[in-house]
Amino acid sequence: MKITVDFEECLKDSPRFRATIEEVEGDVCELESKLDKLVKLCIGMIDAGKAYNAANKQFVNGIRELAQQSTKDEVIESSLTKFAESLQEMINYHTILFDQAQRSIKTQLQTFVKDDLRKFKEAKKQFDKVSEEKEAALIKNAQAPRNKQHEVEEATNILTATRKCFRHIVLDYVLQINVLQSKRRSEILKSMLSFMYAHLTFFHQGYDLFSELQPLMKLLGGQLDQLVVDAAKEKRDMEQKHSTIQQKDFSNDDTKLEYNVDADNGIAMEGYLFKRASNAFKTWNRRWFSIQNNQLVYQKKFKDNPTVVVEDLRLCTVKHCEDIERRFCFEVVSPTKSCMMQADSEKLRQAWIKAVQNSIATAFRDKGDDGEKLDRKSSTSTGSLDSGGEPKERSLKGESALQKVLAIPGNACCCDCGQPDPRWASINLGITLCIQCSGIHRSLGVHFSKVRSLTLDTWEPELLKLMCELGNGVINQIYEARREELGARKPQPGDQRHEVEAYIKAKYVDRRFVRRPSDEELRNKVVSLSKQEKRLSSSSEHLPPRPPPPTPKLRPGSNVSGQSVKSADSGIQNSADGSREMLANTPSNNSLADAEAAESPPMPMPATLPPPSPCKEVVFYEPKEYSPGLQLYWASCARSLPDMAEALAHGAEVNWVNTEDDKRTPLIMAVQGGSLVTCEFLLQNAANVNQQDAQGRGPLHHATMLGHTGQVCLFLKRGANQNAADIDEKTPLTIAVEAANADIVTLLRLAKMNEEMREAEGPYSQSGDETYQDIFQDFTHMASNDPDKLNRYQQYDPQRP
Repeated sequence: MKITVDFEECLKDSPRFRATIEEVEGDVCELESKLDKLVKLCIGMIDAGKAYNAANKQFVNGIRELAQQSTKDEVIESSLTKFAESLQEMINYHTILFDQAQRSIKTQLQTFVKDDLRKFKEAKKQFDKVSEEKEAALIKNAQAPRNKQHEVEEATNILTATRKCFRHIVLDYVLQINVLQSKRRSEILKSMLSFMYAHLTFFHQGYDLFSELQPLMKLLGGQLDQLVVDAAKEKRDMEQKHSTIQQKDFSNDDTKLEYNVDADNGIAMEGYLFKRASNAFKTWNRRWFSIQNNQLVYQKKFKDNPTVVVEDLRLCTVKHCEDIERRFCFEVVSPTKSCMMQADSEKLRQAWIKAVQNSIATAFRDKGDDGEKLDRKSSTSTGSLDSGGEPKERSLKGESALQKVLAIPGNACCCDCGQPDPRWASINLGITLCIQCSGIHRSLGVHFSKVRSLTLDTWEPELLKLMCELGNGVINQIYEARREELGARKPQPGDQRHEVEAYIKAKYVDRRFVRRPSDEELRNKVVSLSKQEKRLSSSSEHLPPRPPPPTPKLRPGSNVSGQSVKSADSGIQNSADGSREMLANTPSNNSLADAEAAESPPMPMPATLPPPSPCKEVVFYEPKEYSPGLQLYWASCARSLPDMAEALAHGAEVNWVNTEDDKRTPLIMAVQGGSLVTCEFLLQNAANVNQQDAQGRGPLHHATMLGHTGQVCLFLKRGANQNAADIDEKTPLTIAVEAANADIVTLLRLAKMNEEMREAEGPYSQSGDETYQDIFQDFTHMASNDPDKLNRYQQYDPQRP
């Protein structure tokens, strides 16, 4: 170690020593000043760094917000998110660097200044004081008179003590100087080296971070070049489209500018209309109207909840309004209120009126089968059979339907994922579903699954019985027969939607888990069903004993009484007023039976009556080939819904034709079996209600021949063509009149009169007569809950005189 001040020299207190001390003291003073300045600069740097980090954090948060706003662009979102994460890491590295600067520069140098330099200053004060005392002692000793011995002794003693104290103090001071000079070197270098190592670590971490980010940056750089090219191309295309549209003449095409159609979202039409308020001032306001989900709604702003003008379009009519001052007005009238609206042009008014009329017609078609559209061209009576009124009190809705369906074993949990307490159902499959699975079933299409709410929708009695005869247990035994064998995992509540959707599609669309029967198994199944049908035919379970038919006699004013039954066709009045009067006087359900019992004595039967032969006898013949369609055919006759569901799962065509048996279909065989629920099941699975056999007879013909009133009612509601004639030129009404079946005559006449009434009232009539609605509701309820009351007549006999 190099000694700054020599210890021997300090004892001499020579001028050289004093000069050295003075130089050292000046150097230490300058060192203190420089260190104080450096510490203050370090503090300023740290404060500025913290402010930089705070601003940098705000900048990174801005990048994150921009990434969240760009969720529709996956490239931008993922890239900005990655950049924000990298910049946040750099902020963390900066924070560590500034912390290290505070520890190495500020803390260490401040400690050196406060501790070591303070000791130096204290030692200097003592040195200066003792130096002055020594100088005073020397002067006093020199001034002592020779002749005064006591003063000489006193001065000598003081000088000796002072010199002794000076030697101790000066040695300590020199030691402090030498230690300080040595320590300052290590403290300053240690502090700066620690700070530089912090920088080295900082830049290494930054280099490693951006080395990992570099491939992504290169990839984005390549994509950016292509994006610039694409953007330029898109700009040219948009400019060209803009120029084309700008040059186009819209003077004769204003409707296309004012509304659009979004069929995917159920929107039939939408656009701006003026609406007359219902207040006393009758003010007109411009609102955005739309026709969607069989409702007419409007809203003022996009975020506003739509206001429903017409809850159910089946209950309303639309007409022109020419008796007010404003032009292009039309009115939508419902049973409870009317709404006056104004379009911007005559073409727009016509477009809106046509859209409302089409939506009304669509609402009628969709009512019967929950979204499946019936073929109106095949039946002139379809439109007259869909009820346009409010659900009658006998139709089950809400908790009543829910309790009945959930009481079936296995229905208390979702059929596909096991979610407890399901609130939705697939009516053509006969299963219950949770809300997530119901949405997935809707996306499959109505040809796979028709979804209804167990609490919000109204349930017809026959549809409710269908749900109660199937259930989750029965369907899962069919559609999940090979699931465990294939090792497929069944979804659980809370699983991701895409997992549940993939499973449901594999289950119902691909039918991956259905066990395909062997030829022998299929043959045994068909033979067993045919034997079961024979046992049912030999019993009186589905065709109760028929007493001699009473003479149908209705209330006064009706044209169905006595002999007039045989001339039914001539009794139908064509005018709307006459039709309404006839409907008003037509009895329904129990009143008809009471009237017959009270007013008509039994008709005597002939002594010899030929055996009834309504249609070809159901006989099992060994077929040329066994197929799922043949299984469905015999299962429909045997009234076995599980076997019917199994046949459909195996790929049976619901409209399969038995060419070896008069081209009869499963729906015709369901009529033969006498089960209303079996017919409903086939209809819900898209069976053609008008498909004829080799004799030209459809299901409505066969139901009329057998006297199955409930099935006749069901087929009429589902769009059966009552005007179709068989090869003998006989319609269902002709057959019903010949069989003297007053109930079926009543149903067929009501349907036909309701259709004629609507035609007479004009194109704006959509709902039909209320009496007609009530009677059909009563027959529907009786057919499902009290079928014995409808089996009052013998079946049709073509040989009967």
